[in-house]
Amino acid sequence: MDVQDIKNRFGIIGNSPLLNRAIDIARQVAPTDISVLITGESGSGKEVFSHIIHSLSSRKHGPFIAVNCGAIPEGTIDSELFGHEKGSFTGAHEARKGYFEVVDGGTIFLDEVAELPVGTQARLLRVLETGEYIRVGSSKVQKTNVRVIAATNKDVFDAVRDGKFREDLYYRLNTVPLKIPALRERKDDIYLIFRKFIADFTDKYRSPSVNLDNEAQQMLINYSWPGNVRQLKNIAEQIAVLEKDRNLTPQSLLTYIPDESGHNLPMRIDKNQKEDFSERDILYKVLFDMKKDMVELKKLVADIIRNGGGQVDYSSHQHAISQLYRDIDAPNGLGNTVTEHPTLTIHQPQKDNNYRMMDEAEEVEESLSLLDKESDLIKKALRKHKGKRKLAAQELGISERTLYRKIKELDLN
Repeated sequence: MDVQDIKNRFGIIGNSPLLNRAIDIARQVAPTDISVLITGESGSGKEVFSHIIHSLSSRKHGPFIAVNCGAIPEGTIDSELFGHEKGSFTGAHEARKGYFEVVDGGTIFLDEVAELPVGTQARLLRVLETGEYIRVGSSKVQKTNVRVIAATNKDVFDAVRDGKFREDLYYRLNTVPLKIPALRERKDDIYLIFRKFIADFTDKYRSPSVNLDNEAQQMLINYSWPGNVRQLKNIAEQIAVLEKDRNLTPQSLLTYIPDESGHNLPMRIDKNQKEDFSERDILYKVLFDMKKDMVELKKLVADIIRNGGGQVDYSSHQHAISQLYRDIDAPNGLGNTVTEHPTLTIHQPQKDNNYRMMDEAEEVEESLSLLDKESDLIKKALRKHKGKRKLAAQELGISERTLYRKIKELDLN
């Protein structure tokens, strides 16, 4: 059976190279007994491919069952898959066979396999490797001969990296990866699929046929279809039942297609756009900046002590010194001023190009108030940028709106 025959048999519409490639992989892997991991976005048709693999395999006359792992509560998933003995838990009034026992000799399709609890993953791995499992509440090992086809709309490798999915199970399931393309990746197929759905639904509901003008067709093709084929089918059914004007224009089509700019669709994120930092983020920034300054100042003081107050090379401490001097009010740093630091008050003499040694340093009590630190950081940013709030907000790493709010809350006007 070639790719076109499979399309005809299972009602698959489209000529996308990505779709044809996925069907060809399913056709080649079907006669074997190896596990298959089907990946693809929600609504892209993963379950259809599990039926293709089962129907073209030597198990085609055996049982087939599809299990949505994400729809079964964590406390009962082991019982559903592997069965349980009478009295093994509250409510277990009699023994029950699990799916792996019922489907012996056939195929089990585990949809949303990434939702399985870690403990259940270990049980599944044992079934895949040895064909053995144990009912809940039993100590007797049982055997099963089941082919496992798994599917997920998540990036399982990310789940492995985050410790939510066993790495050994991932590689055991992913013997043959099968990726189903999203509808937006096969734009040339969108209108063909829509026409098929419209024809089916107008026939089902005995309603007049529907036509789309060229602009409406283009709108249909250019839409992102986050719900994939399932969403396209849903909209086709709505149009077949509700639309009075059977010649659709872009304006009439818009009443059925959600606005791309709406909050119900994925939002395009500009990586260069700054985030709206919370108060906690501002406080963290204050503390990290303080820590960085303290480290440099400690190095400076250590050099002074090491040299016994003699000549010190200040060129390696340019950043720490500039941090101390950046709030000097006198133009160009001329005149004797006092610059405050959380632990040191440094009396700064008139500077020259070589940053001559500071006259005196005395220890003062440090303020531990986070509000004071936050207020001080905002004041410094505003002074640095001469009151320009937009630039000050960029310096602080927050939005201008947050800066306005903080100025009002801290009464910095």
